[in-house]
Amino acid sequence: MSQEFDVVVIGGGPAGYVAAIRASQLGLKTACCESEAYADPKGEPRLGGTCLNVGCIPSKALLHSSELYDQATHSFVMHGIKADNVTIDVPSMIKRKDNIVTQLVTGIKGLFKKYKVTFIPGHGSFVANADGKWQVKIGEEIVTATHVIVATGSHARHLPGIPVDQQLVVDNIGALNISGVPKRLGVIGAGVIGLEMSSVWKRLGSEVTILEAMPDFLAAADANVAKEAWKIFTSKQGLNIQMGVQIKEVTPKKKSVVIKYENDDGDQTLEVDKLIVAVGRVPNTAGLNAEAVGLALDERGRIAVDHHCATNLPNVWAVGDVVPGPMLAHKGMEEGVMVAERIAGQGTTLNHDTIPWVIYTHPEIAWVGKTEQELKAGNVPYKQGQIPFLANGRALGQGDTTGFVKVLAHAETDQILGVHIIGTNASELIAEAVVTMEFAGAAEDLARTCHAHPTLSEAMHEAALAVDKRSLHF
Repeated sequence: MSQEFDVVVIGGGPAGYVAAIRASQLGLKTACCESEAYADPKGEPRLGGTCLNVGCIPSKALLHSSELYDQATHSFVMHGIKADNVTIDVPSMIKRKDNIVTQLVTGIKGLFKKYKVTFIPGHGSFVANADGKWQVKIGEEIVTATHVIVATGSHARHLPGIPVDQQLVVDNIGALNISGVPKRLGVIGAGVIGLEMSSVWKRLGSEVTILEAMPDFLAAADANVAKEAWKIFTSKQGLNIQMGVQIKEVTPKKKSVVIKYENDDGDQTLEVDKLIVAVGRVPNTAGLNAEAVGLALDERGRIAVDHHCATNLPNVWAVGDVVPGPMLAHKGMEEGVMVAERIAGQGTTLNHDTIPWVIYTHPEIAWVGKTEQELKAGNVPYKQGQIPFLANGRALGQGDTTGFVKVLAHAETDQILGVHIIGTNASELIAEAVVTMEFAGAAEDLARTCHAHPTLSEAMHEAALAVDKRSLHF
């Protein structure tokens, strides 16, 4: 007899496993399935999706390891610390990364057990709707559910004519498992993944060339932040970033890859030891049997949903990378919580305007809300306050004063419209801006809030004061 559930979640990534846990917490009989996309050494499916297995978590582990190496070889000396003959053991660095992933994957299994979520290994797809219930095929089993949450995530986008073998030519998966420091590294794509992976291997000694099709660097970020980042990455850190590139041909050889491309200077040729392809991600909707049940997709292959992540089908929801919006793990998690609570009868909503963005380079880049160029384009009256970390005592003490905090507020109401940070710990500092904006706070609210001294967060305080042209330390 088929197992019956109140909720079946298809996909065990951040959006899926969080939705399953929250639904079960609310008393709903819940199951979550996951395919063998990220199988463990025994061939068993691993929960956590791209983020945990081959994305957010392992990349941050490598970024931190490479940053420590860079500090030891370049920054310790200013603190009076002498470290001679520093070397990097890449296999040990990779092993540490893998251990962190395994620990967290095991933790999700423990959470499923704690909250009584049934884990069913296998690929999930729709079969039919019968008597108001959804039949879902998981592996060779068919289960029945009142509600279905699709959280199948996304996969790396590849370019036509460029075979990704995860050896010479790699995507995000292979980029996390390079066994040694390549002397010459090529990266196609100057987005988040491209910049983060470039940072890892550049710090460890690679000569890095980034080829980007778009004419503007970090076009989604605030223009001031993008300008500062460009200066730091190219002039200070030595990344060779080329914009407006058109890839013509990629030819893998025995131990290298040859890339032929065109830019403003004409035809170019680049030979590298490894090539990372980081040109975005594609939603995982193939294999859902969407057409058979009439599940609507948009022109980009994403599942069409309303503001509450409801699809065109009754009691079918979709969350995370598989729906429109930024492909961010934390966005998917919050959507998963919202959907689980709405299924349970609560009126939960999610403010997509206060979802933070982070790029974990060094310095980190983080922002929330509108950029200055967006406000100008929308004819929104605004005022701004910008404070460099050079004026921050804690930043000076830590030996890194790179970057600034920029606060944008409405010229008439003073409500904060956007906050943009480039600097150390920007990923943590941005949370203060998110909370303030979630409560429709004003720059004055931040300016009147006491911040501990000395802390990096004082730069946020000073930037809010600067909106009213009354900063105290700059």
